[in-house]
Amino acid sequence: MKQLVLYILLAFSLLACEKDFQEKPVTGSNYTGKDVDLRIRDFIWKGLNQYYLWQPNVTNLQDNRFGSLYNANPETNNTYRTFLKSFDTPNNLFYSLLNQYQNIDRFSYITNDYTQLENQFKGITASTGIHYALFAESDYNDKVILVVRYVVPGSEAHQQGMQRGDIVLAINNQLLTKSNAKKLLRETSTITFLTYRFVNDEFKPTGKTITLQQTQTPENPVLIKKLITQGNHKVAYLMYNAFIADFDNALNNAFADFAKAGATDLVLDLRYNGGGSIDTAVALASMITGQFSGQIFAKEQWNTKMHPIVSRSRNVNNYFVERLKDGATINSLKLSKVYILTTGDTASASELVINGLKPYIQVIQIGGTTVGKNQGSVTVYDWTDNAGKVKNTQHKWAMQPIVLKITNAQDKGDYEKGITPDVFLQENPTQYGVLGDPSEPFLAKALELITGKTSRSTARPAASVNDWKYTKISTSTTPYLGYNEMYK
Repeated sequence: MKQLVLYILLAFSLLACEKDFQEKPVTGSNYTGKDVDLRIRDFIWKGLNQYYLWQPNVTNLQDNRFGSLYNANPETNNTYRTFLKSFDTPNNLFYSLLNQYQNIDRFSYITNDYTQLENQFKGITASTGIHYALFAESDYNDKVILVVRYVVPGSEAHQQGMQRGDIVLAINNQLLTKSNAKKLLRETSTITFLTYRFVNDEFKPTGKTITLQQTQTPENPVLIKKLITQGNHKVAYLMYNAFIADFDNALNNAFADFAKAGATDLVLDLRYNGGGSIDTAVALASMITGQFSGQIFAKEQWNTKMHPIVSRSRNVNNYFVERLKDGATINSLKLSKVYILTTGDTASASELVINGLKPYIQVIQIGGTTVGKNQGSVTVYDWTDNAGKVKNTQHKWAMQPIVLKITNAQDKGDYEKGITPDVFLQENPTQYGVLGDPSEPFLAKALELITGKTSRSTARPAASVNDWKYTKISTSTTPYLGYNEMYK
């Protein structure tokens, strides 16, 4: 249930999910006038009033704020209409209604283009084929540098020889700055640049000139899958970068290969995985295990309005499963221990996998503290027809509010400040290494813990992150609304 539809039901203006609850919808807003902007604002208030997790804590979202829900009609209630119109934009109205106490809600958002949002959930975004991090030398210097984290296989960037660790200082003959980076990297259709490598504290040119086009194509989140044999251990390594349901079969196929090869251990690399589908997270956890089918993996807690409605239509618990949504049998490894690589960009559904597995198997987390997103969201649209089949043709606004908190089978889920690793490591762009190579620092540490043998990579003194004098300010996925996402 990634997408919720906003309805007004009879006199009580009750909102429901068509797919799950089957109540007959009337309309997404009880405003029928020609003022589209006012309808959008009415849709925002009513959607948050019904679905928002912290609705009981927000004064302006109370049922009796404008007399009663029945009276919350901009055509007949001047107080309500005046309130909606008192904000400069629908965006400002939306964000004013969020729970702002101690920055408790960091993740709810709104968009005026739900098509773009839907594509993002499918892994379709405008991209040049490189995933990068932007670093600033100081808070006072506008200059930034781009460091490539990984290159999408088969992309133009890959075909032109770009690789992890490449550095870009200027694009289209303009030095990268905090001010122009977004325009050059996201809003320019064709970009040309030279690449550098960091050698002995200096940027050394590679001699390559790269020209890339922005293309909007799906990216398979299963970036790397390989088996590494070390002694008696057959270690499956999987770099997985987003929980996208459209690629569940690709994920399942990777585990089929691991199982066929007789994998004894698994290193799951979620360093750059900002999350996604809860159902896919459940499926991944079931692939890692397989011996807990039917047992609780995660529990949902909705607001006081929605929890009983959701509970009547389906179970609010998520269980380990034996099949994907399309009926395909899940390929499982039946492991009792898993090694998971994380950074400060690991979020939501990734954290759900870590937290949800802990009551059942040993989870060894290596890397950095995660983002700390223990809540889920849904897409709320404004629907217009009685059949609930057509989005409002007058506008393309949609909301992605936080609607649920999620815990594991032991009711543990208070990791708003992130999940702390068992073994702390930070990436240093001067020693990135090759992803999937046994000598790459993060993977090398996992292999050391698995085999008990120190590798050359972990034996030699690693350069401290402090040797890297730049501070990460954003990544290629930062601008996407739904990146740090966990949705139903």
